[in-house]
Amino acid sequence: MTLPLMPKATAVWLVENTALTFQQIADFCGLHELEVQAIADGEVAAGMQGWDPVGNGQLTREEIARCEADPALRLKLIKANIPLPQAKGKGPRYTPISRRQDKPNAIAWLIRAHPELSDAQVSKLIGTTKPTIEKIRDRSHPDSQNIKPAHPVTLGLCTQVELDTALARAHKTRPPSQRPVDDLEEEQAY
Repeated sequence: MTLPLMPKATAVWLVENTALTFQQIADFCGLHELEVQAIADGEVAAGMQGWDPVGNGQLTREEIARCEADPALRLKLIKANIPLPQAKGKGPRYTPISRRQDKPNAIAWLIRAHPELSDAQVSKLIGTTKPTIEKIRDRSHPDSQNIKPAHPVTLGLCTQVELDTALARAHKTRPPSQRPVDDLEEEQAY
């Protein structure tokens, strides 16, 4: 169950301003019943300012009145209709200048070692463009005589997890006729 913001201050306000039982307040605020009783006795949170859950949109007066009438009922928090923040997508990664000359080497390694990867997957992994991949593939890249294939993880251009995820995705999307023989044998074994 979701708890209200500032549960002790909310409990102080509910003790002072409502006729709810200690158990109802304790259940709503996520506190122990004895702690709510200590708040009512002034032993705990003596100088604490009460926090109005009605004014802050966490409860309604009707909900409090409904629970005051029947001690067996429990207060229910109002669901906020405030939109939750959206996680920002990963944008283009920054590659330090010292590693930018390693990108063609990583592309060459991916093209040679994993031809099942699409140009879009290679582009996303390394952070390059499709025309660059094509130039390396057909050896028309301006620096093609100096390109030496190197693993992109050891170069620090992607992580092993990202590479494994891209390879798994590429294996799933390939038609069975283009998969290696050992992949087909594994599928038929199950």
